[in-house]
Amino acid sequence: MTNEIDCAQPFSPKGHGFAADVLDGLSRAEKRLSCLYFYDAVGSELFDEITRLPDYYPTRVETDILSAHGEEMLDGAGEDAALVEFGSGSSRKTEILLERAPSLALYAPIDVCASALEKARARLSARFPHLRVSPIVADFSRPVALPDDLASRRRIGFFPGSTIGNFAPEEARGLLLAMRILLGPGGRLIVGVDLKKEPSRFIAAYNDAHGVTAAFNLNLLARINRELGGGFDLSGFGHQAIYDERAGRVEMRLVSRRRQTATIRGRDFAFSRGEAIHTEDCYKYAVGEFRAAARGAGWAPGRVWTDADALFSVHELRAPEAAQVG
Repeated sequence: MTNEIDCAQPFSPKGHGFAADVLDGLSRAEKRLSCLYFYDAVGSELFDEITRLPDYYPTRVETDILSAHGEEMLDGAGEDAALVEFGSGSSRKTEILLERAPSLALYAPIDVCASALEKARARLSARFPHLRVSPIVADFSRPVALPDDLASRRRIGFFPGSTIGNFAPEEARGLLLAMRILLGPGGRLIVGVDLKKEPSRFIAAYNDAHGVTAAFNLNLLARINRELGGGFDLSGFGHQAIYDERAGRVEMRLVSRRRQTATIRGRDFAFSRGEAIHTEDCYKYAVGEFRAAARGAGWAPGRVWTDADALFSVHELRAPEAAQVG
């Protein structure tokens, strides 16, 4: 699962809008809906509940790693340095790093949701009065224009939550390359990455016994009903989470329990029994696999921090200095 986004109208992955992306995704031979659309107000609340479940380790473990090693992660950040966060959401994890780097001059959260950014700006400005908070409303997966006061500073990127896992490996390398270019020569990136492990741990995390993840997944159909006047019968679909060991990813789906038809914006979409709507991929990496992917995007892998049970990792990546670029 990706970072929580407290916003009802995020940007579309293709820029076409919620309705267009839903109609396009359900028209495909393998029906798909973007995981970006999980995070309306209801979905964000459900995800917050998921993060507190005992079996959902990523948020808890990554927070522990940041708390234990945050000072190391930002060591060497001078008074002119800026922390740039990709897909910041509520910026809650970022506070852990900001507490440990009082000399940082500027924090620039990038997110598609202006309201979430404003809430974070107000909260962080009050807590860290000497820190300049300069939000950027943008989709970090596309080219982002930096303001002049940020472009002239040494930049450290922050990309927590294993959000990198929501991108297929080739897309992830492309995103890492774009981040390297944005952060500039000599820049650094601190990125959270979920580790490969015993498949049963993934199934427990993504298919909890309390049914919260199922409600989170089904809320995507409920959102279509609410916002697009859709005709989904939620009782006709079940949540499914599997781990594809060969691909190294958790797949989340909504599976039709029977033959049925749903109407959206005057278009009928037929489902056979057992037919699935693919809603999310969550790629997992061994430490060496992610370091190799980072090298393929032009980064020099640095330090790696993990928990004692090797459930989750936080990686430091370094961009070459200007004389080495090319």
